[in-house]
Amino acid sequence: MAVDVNELESWLALWRLSGVGPALFKKTLQRFPELSGAFQASAQALYSLGYTANQAEEIRKFKSSGKSECLLTKGVERDLAWVQEPGRFIVRISDPAYPDLLRETVGAPPLLFVHGQLESLSLPQVAIVGSRHPTRAGLSCAHDFAQLFAQQGFITTSGLALGIDAAAHQGALDGGGKTIAVAAHGLDQVYPKRNTSLAAAIVAQGAIVSEFPIGVQPQPQFFPKRNRIISGLSMGVLVVEAALKSGSLITARQALEQGREVFAIPGSIHNPLAKGCHDLIRQGAKLVENGTHVTEELLPLLQYFQQQLPLEPQGFELTCAPEAPTNRPIFCSDVEANSFTNQLVGLLDYEPMSIDEMVQKTGVCVADIRSALVLLELDDKVESSAGGYRLASARQLS
Repeated sequence: MAVDVNELESWLALWRLSGVGPALFKKTLQRFPELSGAFQASAQALYSLGYTANQAEEIRKFKSSGKSECLLTKGVERDLAWVQEPGRFIVRISDPAYPDLLRETVGAPPLLFVHGQLESLSLPQVAIVGSRHPTRAGLSCAHDFAQLFAQQGFITTSGLALGIDAAAHQGALDGGGKTIAVAAHGLDQVYPKRNTSLAAAIVAQGAIVSEFPIGVQPQPQFFPKRNRIISGLSMGVLVVEAALKSGSLITARQALEQGREVFAIPGSIHNPLAKGCHDLIRQGAKLVENGTHVTEELLPLLQYFQQQLPLEPQGFELTCAPEAPTNRPIFCSDVEANSFTNQLVGLLDYEPMSIDEMVQKTGVCVADIRSALVLLELDDKVESSAGGYRLASARQLS
């Protein structure tokens, strides 16, 4: 999309301003739809919105002639330098690329920094969270559930932490799918360092997302904030292993507040890491024993994506380098209008065709074909059968 750099600078500067959170940012946008106007407003106008004298002075300095000495300016320059590289994006809450599910949540961040495949943010996601010190069985569950989600067309979203998070990301990658990691720091770094190679694989086959500007270091208080984005991006949250007092339960509570489905895997009553899951089940979370229990519950909600997803996600990408060509289909409100789903329907007949054969004929990856097939099944255009997929029986009579 066309980039108004002056406007983007205003968004970045306001988001970096100490003490400004999503609520004050939203209130400012309502008063100044062109956010650069806030940087030209009088101190009194800013006070009326809830800004302090110190904040108003920082805003004044940012737009003054000597702003090169302003800390806000230096931070914004780092953000703009970071986004110069291909595959890096800054997405505003008003942009079509901003994920609809997240936009609807209370406290949605006004800006997202994205490294990787921007379109993946708006595809169907299931969050997997759990302990940083899991059992071997917990690691296996996280990996296997994510692998199955990938095979059924869902993206796995997690927090790139050690333990359950890392196992879930790896399971999605091993399943040939995409995965999204939500970070609690600026995207110029990876935390924990041990997951550096995993982070690179996620960028190549998904995306890493953060609300934190470039250069922001991870802090303990940032992780609970990060968790609301994990649940906000997702249709449902699966808790694999969690103690009674853990960040995973915070994510689950936030998911409930956001109207998301919450799933929990039970365990031994003697395992302290099962107590959090058992507590969630007592509070109404759905007990699941395999990945199919989750996907069957979420399939009806995929109608939302047919109705809401933008055709061409866009964010600020300040680079002249052309993007690499991609065969990924971007789902829109009308499946018949989507060229890829049309192609898939045209490819199928009333004899089953395997997904491997579809991959060979279209050149599109397994995860994308599965995602398209799920939506086409919901529209009663195709049906699964022994040996693959075929046109739905109802279409034979039409």
